[in-house]
Amino acid sequence: MTAQPVEPPILASASVVRKRLLDAAGVRVEQIGSAVDEESLKAGLGALDHDSLTLALAEAKAAAVSAVHPGRLVLGADQLLVLGDRRFDKPRHREEAAAHLAAFSGRTHELVTAAVAMRDGAVRWRRTERARLAVRPLSPAAIDAYLETVGPAALESVGAYQLEGPGAQLFERVDGDFFTVLGLPLLPLLEFLRSEGVPEWAC
Repeated sequence: MTAQPVEPPILASASVVRKRLLDAAGVRVEQIGSAVDEESLKAGLGALDHDSLTLALAEAKAAAVSAVHPGRLVLGADQLLVLGDRRFDKPRHREEAAAHLAAFSGRTHELVTAAVAMRDGAVRWRRTERARLAVRPLSPAAIDAYLETVGPAALESVGAYQLEGPGAQLFERVDGDFFTVLGLPLLPLLEFLRSEGVPEWAC
């Protein structure tokens, strides 16, 4: 009897960057964005510390997809940007992106990244990691020129930047794992996936 092919993990995220990272690492995933209302969850769980909140959001996304895909390994992920006592979400429009960058100017913020693996509603693995990013002093003209350069991409990530692109120009220093900044604790996740036989060639 011919063995049935193993179904790939499901990435419960619409993030193009997370999918690209897994693809580049040789991990084939099926991408199914969850319908979780993140704003309502954040409002209800806002008293949690940053790590716990990020994990809760990642787990909620994985749980929503796991509920309708029994037997499948589902990966959920989330990221928070923290500056002082304030948490930042993705900017909704260019003006908000400019305001966020002005708030980051000359200061250091943190990115808290979490990932969760779940099967049949049970958490199999979870991880949080942090990175610290020091933004150089930015004039209003520099912010405007940057936003003009990147266009709509500024609205696709928390912080209004992608470190792997022109957003690198915004920083003086980055302390932490590069993949954590991009939105996945990738190396620990790959270690877990290998323990699950994913992908077979890497085990």
